[in-house]
Amino acid sequence: MIFNFIIYLRYTKSPIYSFLFTLPLFLIYEIGLFLSMSSDLMYIRNGADALMRQMLSVLGITGLFWIGGLFFLGFIIIYIFQKFSWDEYEIKSKYFISMVFESLLWSSLLFIFMSNMHLLLMIPSSTRVIQNVTLAIGAGIYEEFLFRVIMIFLLKYILGLIFQWGHFLKIIISIVLASGFFSLFHFIGEFGDYFTFNIFMVRFLAGISLGILYCTRGFGITAWTHSLYDLIVLTRITTQ
Repeated sequence: MIFNFIIYLRYTKSPIYSFLFTLPLFLIYEIGLFLSMSSDLMYIRNGADALMRQMLSVLGITGLFWIGGLFFLGFIIIYIFQKFSWDEYEIKSKYFISMVFESLLWSSLLFIFMSNMHLLLMIPSSTRVIQNVTLAIGAGIYEEFLFRVIMIFLLKYILGLIFQWGHFLKIIISIVLASGFFSLFHFIGEFGDYFTFNIFMVRFLAGISLGILYCTRGFGITAWTHSLYDLIVLTRITTQ
């Protein structure tokens, strides 16, 4: 029993499982954008998604769905690179069901934590259900991809060039710094929140929680946790 649980933890943290597990979220997000009116896209494009599109536009890569295509291509590359390890990381369908329930557990705990802090990470920007669901799904994918996968990796690499720190310390500092950027990100732009130190700290602590979850459980679980959390918030707000 314990051995099977350890195998589950090791398998489901792998990039292959993250790719397959987040694929439905990615497809739902892009389909949601496709079904929305073009005039509504600026309101439902996730902020991290929009930021990455602006960064790509500097390189001459433009278009509404380019970032989604590149995001999907990146996971395909990871999938191909790890395909030779399929004997080690056997794909078990029952694990994906367990991953959903695990993500629901973490999202519920995050919701309880944020509710006690009297702040929710997601505030619906529209009265349209399809827009809010699309935004919730997008936050789980793109914010976690930007602030956990990319930023923690880059910060850890940069810290390794500057300091002779151990692996664990570099991970901790990277999580802390990425969480600070994650919190500040929500105050930037036309639709950003009004800055207060208390709100910054609550979002910062939420970033710490998601960062630890990412480093221990991988991108797939973290993205689903973030998305499910936002959907819980959306359900609570729309049913009040």
